[in-house]
Amino acid sequence: MHSKEINKIAAEDRVPPIQKFIYGLGAFVNNLLGAAIGGMLIVLNLGLGMNPALVGLLGALPRLTDALTDPLMGYISDHSKTKWGRRRPFIFFGAIAAGLIFAMLWQVPREQSESFYFWFFLIGSVLFYLAYTVFATPWVALGYELTPDYHERTSLMAVQNFMGQIAWLTAPWFLWFMQSDLLFDDMIEGAGWLAIIIGGFTICVGILPAIFLKEPSKKPAKHTQITADTDEANTNSVDKKEANVEEFPAGVGDFFKGFLATIKFKPFLSLCGATFLVFNGFMMVSSFQTYVIIYYVFGGDQALGAEYAGWSGTVSAISTFCVIFIVTKLSASLGKRRAFYAVTGISIFGYALKWICYNPEHPLLLLIPPVFIAFGLGGLFTLMGSMIADVCDFDELKTRERREGMFGSIYWWVVKLGMAVALAAGGVLLNVTGFDVALGSAQTDDTIFLMRLFDVLIPIITSAIAIWLIMGYPITEAKANEVRQELEARKAK
Repeated sequence: MHSKEINKIAAEDRVPPIQKFIYGLGAFVNNLLGAAIGGMLIVLNLGLGMNPALVGLLGALPRLTDALTDPLMGYISDHSKTKWGRRRPFIFFGAIAAGLIFAMLWQVPREQSESFYFWFFLIGSVLFYLAYTVFATPWVALGYELTPDYHERTSLMAVQNFMGQIAWLTAPWFLWFMQSDLLFDDMIEGAGWLAIIIGGFTICVGILPAIFLKEPSKKPAKHTQITADTDEANTNSVDKKEANVEEFPAGVGDFFKGFLATIKFKPFLSLCGATFLVFNGFMMVSSFQTYVIIYYVFGGDQALGAEYAGWSGTVSAISTFCVIFIVTKLSASLGKRRAFYAVTGISIFGYALKWICYNPEHPLLLLIPPVFIAFGLGGLFTLMGSMIADVCDFDELKTRERREGMFGSIYWWVVKLGMAVALAAGGVLLNVTGFDVALGSAQTDDTIFLMRLFDVLIPIITSAIAIWLIMGYPITEAKANEVRQELEARKAK
């Protein structure tokens, strides 16, 4: 690897460690809510006996409303003017509303019909996701504008991803907690108490970024020139055609034109597509693999399977903590694009290991694949947040607008859409395999084989396509810094 000169990050571009930590608390809350709403849906099948396809629909349908509410919330946040800033009021009240609604959603009435439960959770989930959007969209946008420095952005996103992974450290134990015979009479009661705990935590911790973080001023920051490595050194300067300014009229049309400009911006589309594929592949099998562990590795023993699934998730979360530091170093030395290739490739290897390591005769082997799979999400949400912040700069050069809220809302809607598609597809695939919860440990050999095949093959395919998409991503370190120089020259005038 050729050497690269990297100038020190300017003092005014650095985000103090305590502010990184507080911003990271928002990631913990954000991931905790996402993991909980997805992971607890299994209660509807195992606890209430609902059809897996209907459970999948309950995971997917509420996310469709986010296609409108997320960009709208991003636009509102971008254009809000209060004495507390554009983001902080929404973060504060959104956290309170999301926590309260989530706690109430899982206080489930007993002995009702499947139709009643479907509509109860559908309406409640729509309300929850609306409050979730009010909190999460401004919080994401705030992170994109905390620093203008190319490498400090990666450092900030590494901290927030590290903090967010703590949620995934606890989430694998939700099923074990909810079905604990020592604590609760049944899984439904356990789900109700777990929701109260998560809701209360969301309120107490989710408001902290709104209280303690300050939105940055719009003064141009000083900038130091860097020399990029061979992956980025040959990048051409920002061409004049791309730098042409597009003026958007103020008013209602501004929302629609800004929305269209965002979803048509090719570098942003590459990031969204790669995220959808990597995250969708992971989430589809994250719920699906629980069935594989219970019914293949442990022959239908739900208690033992849930315990090992919990340990597998814990290993995954701990590994991701380590991966985040590795990815940060790789990004600084190889560039963000090459770092993505490396970590996603390692995760593909981890998914392939499942075929060997999910072994009924040696169950402890199932703790090996999560170590490698962790590179996928650990790298994804460290690199993508930093790369989207670069996209926001490039967009400002073209439009003279700062639309962190719009970019963040659409990006995270894609993440949520991926989760919704994964939940829906997971339920459908489970039916395709012929799985029948009533059979218990007596699932057919064909069912077990298809469950294992889907668990391994789907994330390998989606991750490989994601690597191909990022090969066309054009904003390298050299170009990102040229964009910043031009923006600062414009602001100085």
